Amino acid sequence: MNRSLYSLLWWLALPLVLGRLWWRGRKEPGYRRHIGERLGFYGARLPARRTFMVHAVSVGETRAAEPLVEALLARWPDCRILLTHMTPTGRATGAALFGKHGERVVQSFLPYDTGFMVRRFLRHFRPRVCILMETEVWPNLIAGCACEKVPVALVNARLSERSLRRGQRFGGIMMDAARAITTVAAQTDDDAQRIRSLGASQVAVTGSIKFDVLPPEAALTKGAWLRARIGARPTFLCASTRDGEEELILDAWGRLAGKPAHALLAIVPRHPQRFDEVAQLVAARGLSLQRRSQLIDTTEDTAGVDADVLLGDSMGEMFAYYAACDCAFIGGSLLPLGGQNLIEACALGKPVLVGEHTFNFLDATNEAVAAGGAVRVADADALVAQAAHLLRDTGARAAMGSQAAAWAGRHRGATLRTVELLQRIIA
Repeated sequence: MNRSLYSLLWWLALPLVLGRLWWRGRKEPGYRRHIGERLGFYGARLPARRTFMVHAVSVGETRAAEPLVEALLARWPDCRILLTHMTPTGRATGAALFGKHGERVVQSFLPYDTGFMVRRFLRHFRPRVCILMETEVWPNLIAGCACEKVPVALVNARLSERSLRRGQRFGGIMMDAARAITTVAAQTDDDAQRIRSLGASQVAVTGSIKFDVLPPEAALTKGAWLRARIGARPTFLCASTRDGEEELILDAWGRLAGKPAHALLAIVPRHPQRFDEVAQLVAARGLSLQRRSQLIDTTEDTAGVDADVLLGDSMGEMFAYYAACDCAFIGGSLLPLGGQNLIEACALGKPVLVGEHTFNFLDATNEAVAAGGAVRVADADALVAQAAHLLRDTGARAAMGSQAAAWAGRHRGATLRTVELLQRIIA
């Protein structure tokens, strides 16, 4: 495939893309907002200022970008960060994280990857550098940056074997895009090798920025508040669960004999539009449910969590959930979905459980398992059995949590290395 055919396919698919956007807006109204930005149309130009573009597609990438954005703002006090997204939840997360910076951080949706829309975007915002987080390689955006003489950096970059095979199927267009990237900051040696095989030449290994994401004091305070509501109940958290996993977990939890007395199962679905669906799954099994949104955020409120299941139906509180639990399962790994980031839970010293399917975070997961901070389980029954063991055994839980925290601590420093790499192309 060449870029002309790629662009034509985008234009042909655009009615379907916009229709799907509107359809998703039924449950997530944010998809129906700022549609003009997705098509390359913006309001008045911002006042002239050196602008660094950082693209973080959704919630995970936006949270991972936090230490990098803060470091860029500190290193270049005269700069503005243009933070772009593809999902409304990513945009909302960015607003929550960086709203304190006022006009120094502005947000927009990235336009769809057609030459016309990309050109309008670049000429409107005039970024000095385009920084893409993790796996976001958009051929027309990268080509447009080359035309406008905007250097492109792919940072915190990761590429699984599965994604590599998918990219190779696109042939020349992905190879051309990879060759046009100015510099790549890869998470691991294996990621770097796979990225080089796509054609990128300037590739350095800097580690994962996610290790530098520190829990805000407000999140730890909220976690302590939530733990006070839970009380002494042994608490098993299933974080960032995906469609199909909650059903497996609930059924296995129901079958498990000998659960610790008064054990609490907490479930935080990854996608907010599924909160009600998960609540229905809990009710269908005859379990009592309490929603996080039903708990009043005041120190005067002493109402405890007395239901069988706590549903985490809030956004931006994952650190608080980790802080409040005794052990955590990281979702997306029971089914072949690739898994989610386990670093935050490890950094808070929590024993971590994962399923077999962690190809999105394979190196980090394997390292955490080898370090003794995480355990890989075969299925939902093995998952809840291992969780019950940890909830009963205080010593094993403490030892595993300590090893998880030590492993996370050893990997910090990627943000500084990445900023030093970026300084060369920004200058």
